[in-house]
Amino acid sequence: MIPKGTPLFAFRPRTWSSKLLALGASISLVLVLYTYSTSKSTFRLPDWSSAFAGRQRSSCLPEDWSDGHWVYSPRTNLTYITGAHDALAMAGLQGCAADREYAWHIGTDHPEEWGRFPSVNSYKWIPSNRCDISPLNGVSIVKDMVQKGGWLLLGDSIAENHFFSLSCLLYPHVRATPNYTENPYFDRAWVQNLYLSPTSPLLDEIDLPTGFSVESTPLVTFHRVDLLFNKEDLDTIYRRTLMPVDAFGPEIEADIANKTLFSKEQTWSMSPSEYMPKLLGELPEFHYGTLVVSTAGHWTTTLMSAFRDEEAGEEAGYGITNVKSFFEIAMREWAQQVQTAINEYRAKGGWRPKQVVVRAYLPGHEDCRNHHEPWTEIEPYQWRWYNWPWIPDFNEIFKALLASPEYPDIFFLAIDRPGRLRPDAHAAGDCLHLLTGPGVIEGWSHYIWHFVSREIPGRIR
Repeated sequence: MIPKGTPLFAFRPRTWSSKLLALGASISLVLVLYTYSTSKSTFRLPDWSSAFAGRQRSSCLPEDWSDGHWVYSPRTNLTYITGAHDALAMAGLQGCAADREYAWHIGTDHPEEWGRFPSVNSYKWIPSNRCDISPLNGVSIVKDMVQKGGWLLLGDSIAENHFFSLSCLLYPHVRATPNYTENPYFDRAWVQNLYLSPTSPLLDEIDLPTGFSVESTPLVTFHRVDLLFNKEDLDTIYRRTLMPVDAFGPEIEADIANKTLFSKEQTWSMSPSEYMPKLLGELPEFHYGTLVVSTAGHWTTTLMSAFRDEEAGEEAGYGITNVKSFFEIAMREWAQQVQTAINEYRAKGGWRPKQVVVRAYLPGHEDCRNHHEPWTEIEPYQWRWYNWPWIPDFNEIFKALLASPEYPDIFFLAIDRPGRLRPDAHAAGDCLHLLTGPGVIEGWSHYIWHFVSREIPGRIR
């Protein structure tokens, strides 16, 4: 057994001269072409430049998007709200298709906090001047999703925040299911979908792909997936880490087989074997081009109680180091399974673009109710609430892992900084979940749309 506090885890002269001259001339030509292709000139030869550059220069790297600042930029002349419609107008939104906890997502569920409007919905994120990125446009996103493939969102309740925001950003061109107004007792993990609305005027402008069904082909789907693996599969991975390399036998195997990673704390999750067939499936049931995932919030020593070490104390997160070590092991397994599934899809003749983006997880803010405007710099944590102070470590682990060329179709997007600068943008009642409207979640959609529609197609694999 692993001791507590121990992190987890080995010729003819004339002919030869002619060949040298020809080789030198060829190299010179390639260098000249490469110089032109990487300059500010409009002349481009990507096939030649790839011999040296490997991948084309990005128009807005995730880090460049995040290296910006918030500016006060009101969208209306409203000075107070009387209901949800005013809050949406201040955010530049017409309405929302999803209806689960509508007022909570918008921030109108607690009238005593309406004084935060219009300020909270009046800021705009300005990325660094290294970014060349089109303005956020819901109509264009809908068209891209119909023609190039939709988004499959996997994550915890923060990802559900993202789904709700998308339902507003794409409104009125989408409809949502299920109807939580009629069925308020549906489980929070119930799958949620956005479909192209049959009343959208875009139907006259879009050439629907063969097999696409307005009635049954989702553009966006949200599944509650806290850990990216189900508990059974994570237990299997955990037990593998416990098996001593020099110890075998039925007694040891029986002892390990009875060990579990988890406490009785509730969680919802699925494994790649359950959701990758959806990403790679065919019309009319499936039409996803992009899998969007985010995880870290539930990787705690209270859920994964096998790693909890009371003696380590609060300052050391009660053994959070072991959770981080196991996270790296599990996410490497995850990346291998996901990339293998995409490789097999292509080997069997699959031709539609398929990519996976991992959005950096966003931790909460301490005492968020005492902050009423964006920060200019990320402030350090004073306390050790949940696993929030260690979320950046989880993000760095995932980012470093996915930097490997083994995973050419999985991309880590370090776009958490805009949200970390918005302690004022949280939903009423807690300091983790986010409002629709202040621009944090809308910024995720903006950048992910840019990345999958412009950055990935421009890359040379």
